Amino acid sequence: MVHVVTPFAQIVHSLRSVRNNFLSLTKSTSVLNKFEMRLINLSHDFSFVQDQLDKLSSETLGELEWCLEQLEIIQTHRSVSEMATNKFKRMLNRELSHFAESSKAGNQISEYISSTFLGEFAAWNNNNNSNSERKSPMLEITGVKRPSITPPASSIIMHPKYGVDSNDPEHLDEIMADIDKWGIDIFEIGQLTNNRPMTTVTYTILAKRDLLRAFNICSTTMLNYLMTAEDHYRPEVPYHNGYHAADVTQSCHVLLSLPALENLFTDLEILATIFASCIHDIDHPGFTNNYFITTGSDLALMYNDESVLENHHLAVAFKLLQQTDCDFLASLPTKSRQILRRIVISLVLATDMNKHMDHVAHLKTMVEARKLSGADILSQENYSDRLLILQHMIHCADLSNPTKPLPLYKKWTDAIMEEFFRQGDAERERELDISPMCDRLTATVEKSQVGFIDYIVHPLWDTWAELVEPGCREIIESLEYNRDWYYNAVP
Repeated sequence: MVHVVTPFAQIVHSLRSVRNNFLSLTKSTSVLNKFEMRLINLSHDFSFVQDQLDKLSSETLGELEWCLEQLEIIQTHRSVSEMATNKFKRMLNRELSHFAESSKAGNQISEYISSTFLGEFAAWNNNNNSNSERKSPMLEITGVKRPSITPPASSIIMHPKYGVDSNDPEHLDEIMADIDKWGIDIFEIGQLTNNRPMTTVTYTILAKRDLLRAFNICSTTMLNYLMTAEDHYRPEVPYHNGYHAADVTQSCHVLLSLPALENLFTDLEILATIFASCIHDIDHPGFTNNYFITTGSDLALMYNDESVLENHHLAVAFKLLQQTDCDFLASLPTKSRQILRRIVISLVLATDMNKHMDHVAHLKTMVEARKLSGADILSQENYSDRLLILQHMIHCADLSNPTKPLPLYKKWTDAIMEEFFRQGDAERERELDISPMCDRLTATVEKSQVGFIDYIVHPLWDTWAELVEPGCREIIESLEYNRDWYYNAVP
């Protein structure tokens, strides 16, 4: 028996049961009637009634078939999947309430998960008048840096193997040989390339996938853009910097290569995914959306409190394309360029952690409904489904640190916690309520990671694994190993 949890799939499952039961009943009735007709001489009137019953049965079955067909092809992205989102939120809130009651640390972790991943924004007290502190007009996308490469007059330019120079080419060769494998050491790549991990990884992936040739992209222009974009990642930010961008890009590359997804996406969709991955956090200031909303910042005002940073990342990324010698998409036809832009926008907006439950609910609904219908879960025919899968993919990649080898996971954890603590320090200085998990005096790192995995990361990756099975078994095993390590490390 198929176990389903999303409301839409449950409706389909119930209707299928009704249909099957109806078929059984009508078949049994038909056999019984034929048997009775052989035993007794039935009147003409009874035969007429039987014909009417048969006709009614046929019409009713047709109605059920039509309902099933409509439910299976209906656009579920809004109302139906919203039902699943709300159901998952209720289930998670119940679990978090029990977790919060376990200890003071549990309460803080529960608040962090609710405010970050469930879209439950808390209006923390703001004792400062943010309007009086503003020293500049409404933010604009200005002050972008110049490209890093000035192309010479010659049209033939020889670039380093991975797009950037290295202080140890042989060692870099050894690491980049694993570019297709899960858990590559991004930190070491950065050390070997003078802090150019994003450019190195992205350029290598684009070249390896032959996307530069496929779209007639000039390698010099591509490198101009990548280096300029990497220059707009702030090196002083502990976590959301070029290293994180490189990690998400390489993770998406590996996920795109899973056997279950082979030949599913077009080259343009793959190019858009790699592009979105490498710029998804560009110019990140090291503070959360809720921080900017709470403080009434110009950035939050510009984007009406909706996916504030994600909208900013997109604006900066596309603004850079207007720079001289940075428009690597110049050779694309107008329509292809517009399609790519729409995909990139949808993918970067999908990295807003407040949309987490939406992603899980939408994909879970699609997977369960397809399984019940007997149709292929992965189909090239439906663009909306492909886009939904890509959105879930980049969200998984963005939350993939706990699935990486433990030494790397611990480095990423140290980085994100330091970023959180710096925000907490800023909130304390401004006499604001300190955001959950941002108080370096009270946060419990080990317990926070256990809760993060149990309530957010594991359910997310379970849904993804169900989609691409059996392609993620080792990733799930690594996640569970890391969870146990942090659990045993809880003070």
